[in-house]
Amino acid sequence: MSQINTGIIGCGKIAQVRHIPEYAANQWSHLAGFFDLSKARAQQVAEPFGATVYDSWNDLVADPGIDAVSICTTNATHAEIAIAALNAGKHVLLEKPMATSLGDCERIAEAASRSDRLLMLDHNQRFVKAHKLARDLLQSGAIGDLVSFRTTFGHGGPETWSVDPGPGTWFFDARQTTMGAIGDLGVHKTDLLNFLTGAKVVEVTAKVCTLEKVDATGKLIPVDDNAIAIYTLSNGAVGTMTASWSFHGSEDNSTVLYGRLGIITIFGDPEYQVIVQRPGAEPEKHAVEPIQTNDNQTASGVIDAFMDAIHLDLPSPVSAEVALATMRAIFACQESSRTGSVIAIPTNRSES
Repeated sequence: MSQINTGIIGCGKIAQVRHIPEYAANQWSHLAGFFDLSKARAQQVAEPFGATVYDSWNDLVADPGIDAVSICTTNATHAEIAIAALNAGKHVLLEKPMATSLGDCERIAEAASRSDRLLMLDHNQRFVKAHKLARDLLQSGAIGDLVSFRTTFGHGGPETWSVDPGPGTWFFDARQTTMGAIGDLGVHKTDLLNFLTGAKVVEVTAKVCTLEKVDATGKLIPVDDNAIAIYTLSNGAVGTMTASWSFHGSEDNSTVLYGRLGIITIFGDPEYQVIVQRPGAEPEKHAVEPIQTNDNQTASGVIDAFMDAIHLDLPSPVSAEVALATMRAIFACQESSRTGSVIAIPTNRSES
């Protein structure tokens, strides 16, 4: 196969710091087209590549010269653009969250199943070397059967990082997002649990709330800035998932796995990214590589996996079916918080 002509839909911060530089570094990729609601922004990022700037995303996905697209737009637009791109015969790399309703997520999955194109979700924590090592250790029996866990993703909030920073960021606009920290960060940690354990979330109790973030008028934002969930996995393990935009200090991206024979701690130590502790033994420490943070961007591995899958005709590295299991848990968190109930996810249980 010759180079894969790629289009970027949405040229905000995530496109600028991850998608665009990683496509530019990939041997199979040719950055051929860009669209953004700000045409000036699209022109600025397209200029180094001599790429076409389109007047609409519809024009980009309709161009037969474009082979694949990255969708880096606001949450509420994901379903419409992803379905249109798949129907137009494009390979699709879709930013998280998959969509803003379970129905839309299912429609994306249906479009992918009808298409002969590849759909991949950008669940980048699966590609982190420390997480791969921890999964291998868990699966090898290093700490015995998993009993419990806690996983956390928290930082100071997207208004410090967005391409349009400050309290007016689109992340705080419910019309564009419909969900806050749970869709921004909770998706990552929920998918990570699936990756690490091979199990799915089958029951949820959660509090999804707005505690401190305010918009440009000084009012609490209409989407959550904190989410705390108790998850039951299909393998019987029970633990917690925390997503927060209220960690005003060092970013926390840690996970701890508690087994019958020991503990695996991931990103709990600045020097050793994976630590295995067993009773009566010295800790087993692994220096792998630092976690990506908003302030320390490194190659995620996502674009390389996407391009390899297209070029080598491989299955999707993160399929619609995998993403659906995660999104069912996210929507269950919202329902649990709204109703004060324990929410079962029978579909995740039957698929496990």
